[in-house]
Amino acid sequence: MTKSKISIYEEPLRTIPHDFFRDNQPDYDELEKRPRMPVVALLDNIRSMFNVGSMFRTADAAWLEELIISGYTATPPRKEIAKTALGAEYSVPWRSIPNAVDAVRALKLRGYKAIALEQTTRSQSFSSVNYEFPLVFIVGNEGVGIQDAIVQECDFAVELPQYGMKSSMNVAVAFGIMLFELRRQWDKVK
Repeated sequence: MTKSKISIYEEPLRTIPHDFFRDNQPDYDELEKRPRMPVVALLDNIRSMFNVGSMFRTADAAWLEELIISGYTATPPRKEIAKTALGAEYSVPWRSIPNAVDAVRALKLRGYKAIALEQTTRSQSFSSVNYEFPLVFIVGNEGVGIQDAIVQECDFAVELPQYGMKSSMNVAVAFGIMLFELRRQWDKVK
């Protein structure tokens, strides 16, 4: 194809300078006017504060409703969380609830579907589900996953298919993949 036949985009592909984003960030008041995606994510017994910070940053990018932190998952302010959250701990609503089972039950009473992001005996591929909103999805400990008592409260479980040697991936990475599948589907129905 010759250049004269390119009608959509004449400029060559290039990165956008970082100062463009820094200089054009909306303030918190403007952001709060944007509707949030009706998704709550529950982080239960996440061991690494760097993973927690990464999930805050991803939650900000998807503009989800809230993070619920439970178990021994660390909460802000912590320098380890701040290092990877890069300020998202201030833009994402969050709260700490000691008992994750109680949190899931309370959300279900409010009409939320509860989804475990976990390998279970009946997990479905995360991309094969048409999600109903509002919903809460749960991620668990990096080594042992979500506690059985929490999984039993969920309406269903989804997992990320694994094609290599490992049977799972980093919880913050899995969180991001799941959250952006939810965002993709929410953007179609909102």
